[in-house]
Amino acid sequence: MATTPPLRRATAVRLPALRWPLPALLAWAAGWVAMLALARTAALPPALAMAAGLLVAAAPALFAATFWRRVIIAAGFPVSLVATGVGAVLPAWAWLLPLAALALAYPVTAWRDAPVFPTPRDALAGLDRHVVLAPDASVLDAGCGLGHGLRALRAVWPQARLAGVEWSWPLALATRLRCPWARVARGDMWRGSWAAHDLVYLFQRPESMARALAKADAEMRPGAWVVSLEFEAAGRRPHARMDMPSGRPIWIYRVGP
Repeated sequence: MATTPPLRRATAVRLPALRWPLPALLAWAAGWVAMLALARTAALPPALAMAAGLLVAAAPALFAATFWRRVIIAAGFPVSLVATGVGAVLPAWAWLLPLAALALAYPVTAWRDAPVFPTPRDALAGLDRHVVLAPDASVLDAGCGLGHGLRALRAVWPQARLAGVEWSWPLALATRLRCPWARVARGDMWRGSWAAHDLVYLFQRPESMARALAKADAEMRPGAWVVSLEFEAAGRRPHARMDMPSGRPIWIYRVGP
């Protein structure tokens, strides 16, 4: 029988997901609106207004689900400037601003890890049927990005002590604002200890999983959990596997023999 969700979450309003390519169109439109508004109302020089428009249009690329969608969103506004001839007055340095913003949000030192892959809202529903945690268990989202995984974990274990670690300081700051009930630290998920946590959640990449399980075996207590969305640790037998309605698997591993 389905249980009634807590009252504090029953009143939450869920916004419908935007169908592609509507997010790209809205990002490009936001860039034009920002540029024109700043040029007319704030009386900014055209170059500065265009640079601001570039940043506004490129920022939503950080939230896109795939690499090519991020490229399309980030490139659309500059292409529209060139196509209309407006971009001819833009100085060369202004074209580097979106790249600089992307480098701040996703620094080179983090390229070996997964890009910002948001965890779907209900991706972990039912995980508590396979993983039994104490109400005050410590749960870490390693590489928490913008906090989508933290929100999915909270939906499963609302009483757990949730924590996240993220290398990108803009993303870590944004996650602190989005998830004030979690402890979010800016740092390297591979250097920080996992010893204090009862469960570590990952949405990384296939090449990272062997390293993640080795770190868990070395640092976490026997019986602790490692949960990976979509990617399996090759050569490691999982405790259980769940399949999302979309067909994407969730791999559940137990630390220790």
